[in-house]
Amino acid sequence: MRDTSARMLALLSLLQSRPDWPGPELAERLRVSTRTIRNDVARLRELGYPVDAETGRTGHYRLGVGASLPPLLLDDEEAVAIALGLRAGTGLAGTRESGDRALAKLDRVLPHRLRRTVAALTAATSRGPENTGSDAPDPEVDPTLLRTVAEAIRDRTLLRVAGTADGSARLLEPYRLVSWERRWYVVVREPRDGRWTVLRADGLALRTPGGPRFSPVEPPEDLTDVVLREVAAAGWSVHARILVHAPASEVLARINPAVGVVEPRDAQSCVLVTGADSVATVAAYIGMLDLDFRVDGPPELVTQLRTSGERYLRAVAYPG
Repeated sequence: MRDTSARMLALLSLLQSRPDWPGPELAERLRVSTRTIRNDVARLRELGYPVDAETGRTGHYRLGVGASLPPLLLDDEEAVAIALGLRAGTGLAGTRESGDRALAKLDRVLPHRLRRTVAALTAATSRGPENTGSDAPDPEVDPTLLRTVAEAIRDRTLLRVAGTADGSARLLEPYRLVSWERRWYVVVREPRDGRWTVLRADGLALRTPGGPRFSPVEPPEDLTDVVLREVAAAGWSVHARILVHAPASEVLARINPAVGVVEPRDAQSCVLVTGADSVATVAAYIGMLDLDFRVDGPPELVTQLRTSGERYLRAVAYPG
């Protein structure tokens, strides 16, 4: 039998690994009696760990919510995964410093063998660029804003969003945060007319305090699909409707759903509704279709395609 201190640490680790643990299962894992488990739970409570107990045939123990963060006990694989994830973490504004602090704390308590493993993996690997689909820089999103939106979705609280023409704030019902193509979007519903809208999180200005609670309604479709469609139609800095001289089915077979929406025109043509954060990226998307097409606008896209076309022609007109 393990000594009491080691056994209690093992018990705490098990309680942290999943929500509910029946007493007999804990006893079997730790190779002690259920009475010993009860005594160890009582000792954990004396030390300030809020362990809840549900009695009866389906009874179980659960680590409750306390006033402070308890020591986090990780197995070897979990510790390595978290350390590597912290080293690789990108995306949200202001998270690099907090991630570095968390990594420094973890590094200090990692056993020597795990510190060597993490160091070896870090030294032996490198990462390519995150953004290879656009020449525009990635937007930065304030993690505090995302947390506020997520809490409003959880609590069914209206968001008070700035930006109306008269300077007042709009009250919107938040339903879903969607991360896509290194950007964050918020799916909201306008309570006055029931219209569903997709907003870019990096352009969102929230007023405080938020609005009152609302009663949610069932979305008309999958909210991720709403984001894909709305972003293709209106969510980019540059938008284009491109006449493609090919059936819609052929275009759909050649594009990623993230590129845009295909509207059938007739048996031999369709319209691709697409966009990006720069005309150069849109031009690249069109070229990747490898199909004949026609573009009438916007003017900056026409100019970009003409410039790119002349550049390609020069490349083949003067070989060597």
